[in-house]
Amino acid sequence: MTTKHLFTLLAKDGAARTGVISTPRGDIRTPAFMPVGTAATVKAMMPESVRATGADILLGNTYHLMLRPGAERIERLGGLHAFMNWDRPILTDSGGFQVMSLADLRKLTEKGVTFKSHIDGSKHELTPERSMEIQRQLGSDIVMCFDECPALPADRARIEESMRLSMRWAARSRDAFGDRPGHALFGIQQGGLEEDLRSESAEALTGVGFDGYAVGGLAVGEGQEAMFSVLDFAPGQLPVDKPRYLMGVGKPDDIVGAVKRGIDMMDCVLPSRSGRTGQVFTRRGVVNIKNARHADDPRPLDEDCACPACSKYSRAYLHHVFRAGEMISGMLLTWHNLHYFQEIMAGMRGAIAAGDFDGWERHFHAQRACGDVEPF
Repeated sequence: MTTKHLFTLLAKDGAARTGVISTPRGDIRTPAFMPVGTAATVKAMMPESVRATGADILLGNTYHLMLRPGAERIERLGGLHAFMNWDRPILTDSGGFQVMSLADLRKLTEKGVTFKSHIDGSKHELTPERSMEIQRQLGSDIVMCFDECPALPADRARIEESMRLSMRWAARSRDAFGDRPGHALFGIQQGGLEEDLRSESAEALTGVGFDGYAVGGLAVGEGQEAMFSVLDFAPGQLPVDKPRYLMGVGKPDDIVGAVKRGIDMMDCVLPSRSGRTGQVFTRRGVVNIKNARHADDPRPLDEDCACPACSKYSRAYLHHVFRAGEMISGMLLTWHNLHYFQEIMAGMRGAIAAGDFDGWERHFHAQRACGDVEPF
């Protein structure tokens, strides 16, 4: 356990928390949203632009990077931070989720997972030990232990078996991670929607001891109501003095609901993926820039937003470049979405510190319920 990744809890309001994760590469303000840099890039964004949105930390994908360009190559080239020109913290996932969802012809055993690459069909093996080695080669600041994540819905026996395998893999990940000053290892709680299995998982993880804890196995098809019902108890099963990370979430109202229930960190491809497909998140809800109603509209996407898409371009222009298939469309809309997500995080941090999270949340939902501005 390293002393260089300290989580300082600054304020609580109900279950919602705000704090700071201190790392050698800089502080991470929580609640934190981590943009996803799947292949060592946040798609359509320069690293300095991602930082300008307010992001303190990025996420990289072990599965994708091990297949292309390869962890050994990244290590030879100075590690992931130097490779992608991002000098602040990076969290890498373990590769387990992508193996389960993307890889072909996978075979699961107690040792780990063998699979064929979705890129070229080459054979690979991921074990807790290999995942730790790859993440060490990448040089990420926060490393995730290797786990198995079954898609929901799944029967209880399958979830129970999978969770216990993941707990055995968590202990092996901890052993393989070793003593790496300046780097942190997070455990991942599993157990589906079952409170007793989640409790068993949390006890197993805290018995091993990690620098932070993720709530895994959600946002995999169970729906928001079921996810929130788990978050009503799961964060409270984890140590209060460590950061809590909800993996793969989500939409703005998912994020707000998760923070309300005690989550400190989140990641999701949604703001960048949606930006490339013309879907824009604003404080008044979702806007589809492809719609014809925007073709003659000289107004910004959001008159209260300071991002480049809103401060320098009209809806008419953004509609035009999307329809024309111009690269600037994905760049501007992704920038806006990431900026908006970081505005949400900053708003929640301020509201929790001020003891007014409920008021902030009411205003957030009321604005979104208004819907987009009337057509021009």
